[in-house]
Amino acid sequence: MTGSDKTNTNGAAADGYRDTVFLPTTSFPMRGNLPKREPELLARWKEMDLDGKILAASEGKPLFVLHDGPPYANGHLHIGHALNKILKDVINRSHRMSGYAVHYVPGWDCHGLPIEWKVEEEYRKAKRDKDSIPVLQFRAECRAWAAKWLDIQMSEFQRLGVQGEWSRRYSTMDYSSESAIAEEIGRFLLNGALYRGLRPVMWSPVEKTALAEAEIEYHDHTSTTIHVAFPIIKDPTPNHALAGASAVIWTTTPWTIPANRAIAFNPDITYVVLEVDDAAPEAFIAPGARLIVAADLVDQVCASCGIAAHHILHSLPGSALTGAVAAHPLRGQGYDFDVPLLPAEFVTADAGTGLVHLAPSHGEDDFAVCRANGIEVPELVADDGRYVEHTPLFAGVHVFKAADPVCDALRAVMEKSRETGAPAAGLVSRGELVHSYPHSWRSRKPVIYRATPQWFIRMDGETNIRTNALRALNDVTFVPAQARNRLTSMVADRPDWCISRQRAWGVPIAVFVNRRTGEVLRDAVVMERIVAAFRTEGADAWYDSEPSRFLGNEYDAAEYEQVFDVVDVWFESGSTHAFVLGQPGLRFPADLYLEGSDQHRGWFQSSLLESVGTRGVAPYRTLVTNGFVLDEQGRKMSKSLGNVIAPQDVNDTLGSDILRLWVMNSDTNDDLRIGKDILKQQGELYRRLRNTLRWLLGALEGFSEEEALPYEQLPELEQWVLHRLTDFNSMIRKAVDTHEWVGVYPALHGFCTTDLSAFYFDVRKDTIYCDAPDSVRRRAARTVLDVLHRCLTTWLAPVLVFTADDAWTARFGQDKSVHLEAFPELPEQWRNPELEARWATLRAVRRIVTTEIETARRSGLIGSSLQASVELPVYEDQVDALAGIDWAELAIVSQAEISVIADKAPRDEHDNIVMPCGVPVVSVADGAKCERCWKVLPEVGQDSTPPTLCVRCADVVSHAHSCSSVGG
Repeated sequence: MTGSDKTNTNGAAADGYRDTVFLPTTSFPMRGNLPKREPELLARWKEMDLDGKILAASEGKPLFVLHDGPPYANGHLHIGHALNKILKDVINRSHRMSGYAVHYVPGWDCHGLPIEWKVEEEYRKAKRDKDSIPVLQFRAECRAWAAKWLDIQMSEFQRLGVQGEWSRRYSTMDYSSESAIAEEIGRFLLNGALYRGLRPVMWSPVEKTALAEAEIEYHDHTSTTIHVAFPIIKDPTPNHALAGASAVIWTTTPWTIPANRAIAFNPDITYVVLEVDDAAPEAFIAPGARLIVAADLVDQVCASCGIAAHHILHSLPGSALTGAVAAHPLRGQGYDFDVPLLPAEFVTADAGTGLVHLAPSHGEDDFAVCRANGIEVPELVADDGRYVEHTPLFAGVHVFKAADPVCDALRAVMEKSRETGAPAAGLVSRGELVHSYPHSWRSRKPVIYRATPQWFIRMDGETNIRTNALRALNDVTFVPAQARNRLTSMVADRPDWCISRQRAWGVPIAVFVNRRTGEVLRDAVVMERIVAAFRTEGADAWYDSEPSRFLGNEYDAAEYEQVFDVVDVWFESGSTHAFVLGQPGLRFPADLYLEGSDQHRGWFQSSLLESVGTRGVAPYRTLVTNGFVLDEQGRKMSKSLGNVIAPQDVNDTLGSDILRLWVMNSDTNDDLRIGKDILKQQGELYRRLRNTLRWLLGALEGFSEEEALPYEQLPELEQWVLHRLTDFNSMIRKAVDTHEWVGVYPALHGFCTTDLSAFYFDVRKDTIYCDAPDSVRRRAARTVLDVLHRCLTTWLAPVLVFTADDAWTARFGQDKSVHLEAFPELPEQWRNPELEARWATLRAVRRIVTTEIETARRSGLIGSSLQASVELPVYEDQVDALAGIDWAELAIVSQAEISVIADKAPRDEHDNIVMPCGVPVVSVADGAKCERCWKVLPEVGQDSTPPTLCVRCADVVSHAHSCSSVGG
């Protein structure tokens, strides 16, 4: 009796033998009902102290350390959190089941702008002025907000089935953490890498603070573009080629014109002096004006500026501009300084004019060139984005509203130069450009570059952090491998690390600066006092203590400025190795850091720089990155689009095992997609895996070790199944070693559905259901089913944490757990590539046979496969290859025989056999139908008693009755 035959012409008689058929029996239900069942299992695990048992079982085992990158304790988990934590959990669980001790300590990032922003939102709703709130009260409210969400997120991670040492969790706002972070700042202070300097940094006028690159995201933005003429007032060329000419620049930031202090050119570019012959009526420039631009950009500049006709007066190499000086276009209105033309390699002739206006306060290249040439760096923009009071013409104007007043002032200058016939000065053209522009990831508002005094960690110089970091990365493994280039290029090209933020909620950069000399105090004893205070009181001690507490008697507190900038949160999270690793069970460096691909510019990089700068080595041996989660159409998730998939909703409707399966069935190296249809597909894949486990459990009812047979006594088919298990054992062991899990669980699903359910189980159902319990064939099959159950359940346990445990306890009892088990050690004897090749051929032949059976069924010749008899014609040179196989059993028919084709099997051009057989012949089987197994055999009704059974079934039934009588 198999799933291939659902008909029975004598139902009453068949029912009489139902109790003699060994149908699957199990308490493992068909439906998982995961939303209800999973919380029950979590409660059972807590009651049995599963985490404690796991910890106890780890004693004496080699360590595997995955250091958790801390998410922000700010709001409910999103699908990206779920993806990352599930991946970590699968890796941790698989290592534990591979014989490692795993002490996973989850962590949270609890300081910084996102949490301040939420608290300030509450202030705004209540119409409270944040600046009127005492700093310690504000910090206390931030701490309470973070603590609330930390607890919520912890519960949500546990609901996802993530196993960890939750009572040992860390957060950056723990007193011990704040103390350690301050100590790490002190390490850079004392080794000379920490310094205060004036440099342009990404600045958010909304949040009034510097931002890290990792806190920036890019969106389309419409900018005003302008061409501006700077009249030359010093011409160094021998033939006075620049006399009466004006250097023309192009910029997308008109608000930076007040901060202009120089113009950059490239010595290797050819420039021209052109004279305007004719201009469009609406053009700002007048005929007769002489303009300096790159030769390759003349046509583009003329088109943009409305110049209808021109001629070239002079052509000269860029080097000829060395020593030239221009006047600021707003000269005479508070901008009376000279504007020198300076060489710079970053200038190109790809766009603009080939000349770049330099505002050293508002651009990194601008700053570098001007500083190298001794030019001042003006501070004209306040922290809120408005021009400071001493800014001529524009005081109090916000930079993002400055385009009109700046353009108006420049237009007026140009009008004046036209009227007086002076060299062109001011606005040459105005336009708009939609382009990608940096925004704060929190406020979603555009940011600016702004030069302010900040605290930096020097990347080069005596500490040589950049070179050492790049060298350290040579010993780090990257998964995927191409991620190496991304991180190394970022480290190679980055500027000094700006670690200061002008906020209140965080760990302060607890240092002192001499008011007279401006030198930072580098004293190890002072730093030790600060660290000790933070350890017992937290970083609040910096705000409610007198400076003399830390300075001691050695220094006069009146002579020192106490710094209240807080440290960048990326420095904080980058320091977590200092207070998490190195504890019992958590060695340094960690074996693995695993986060999203955006962390190459975030946590991966900050952790590397912090560790290399203080310890000389990377804090990790391997970096694994996962992609981002998009919707089913490949779009970013957005509330406005209505395409957000929340993990909490998936838990409540489908169960977290479905979400976990989605993660491991996806290519996590790339961006992932999720949506209702995709989750529905995962639900179907889950159902098939569950059905595989359920059938195994049912077919193993009553199995004991005494029933098992040694490998040598197993039929070929069983040995083939065991060989296939060695394939997956190798695949999983390799994934554990390399952390490359992409494709593993799809392959395991394919094995369950194609090799097991659709083939092996189908072939062996008759044996399992109808053979005598002590038959060698049935014992052999159940021996393999036992191995399959143990392998599949443990291999699935890191992913389907709830379902696998249910499938384990359904067989071994509620006091057990699959999560205390190890992956099975499979004997090398089971590996048999020759057998795999043979069964690849046999299964190919079987597919030909089953195709012909299906054709006969559709034609009405037979109703089911058990009503069929098959003749399999085999080429004479292939008879031995197909011998030794019960083809009736393999094809699930009642009768089968091999006939010989007196010819050799056809071969292809590579001398490979195309097919070892001809077309099978399907006919109606001779004989009667056995009412117990449903096979059609001549022996039914001939010699057996009762007459409606085949010999096999009659023996089983009579033995069962005999045992029943004896037992009675």
